[in-house]
Amino acid sequence: MSESIVLTTGIYDLIKEHLRRKGTTIEEEQILLQQLRNAKQVLRRELPEDVVTVNCEIKIKDVDTNEEENYLFVQTSRHKEKKGKYSILSPMALATVGNKVGDVINWPFKEGEKKIEILSVEHYN
Repeated sequence: MSESIVLTTGIYDLIKEHLRRKGTTIEEEQILLQQLRNAKQVLRRELPEDVVTVNCEIKIKDVDTNEEENYLFVQTSRHKEKKGKYSILSPMALATVGNKVGDVINWPFKEGEKKIEILSVEHYN
């Protein structure tokens, strides 16, 4: 995991509001609060191409099982999981947002702790 995540101000504010509304588990909240304390906020046009954010597709690998999965993160109002579009506030998005390609993340998912690696990030505008 990066020492500090990189977020646009809009995503930073969205996550803060999500935490305020108690939309996460206690474990997720603790991790996210620590990440937000150290986060670097940038304008959308200054966001590095390899950083996970809204309107991007990522490929991740479960480090323990070597299984790979793709996720397309969209605005909360546009999520349709049956079509493979996940809210930027979904568990996988919260685990990876602000991180970059190559980062390995330990995250307390509902199914249990997982170690995932970000393999690729592709942005859509």
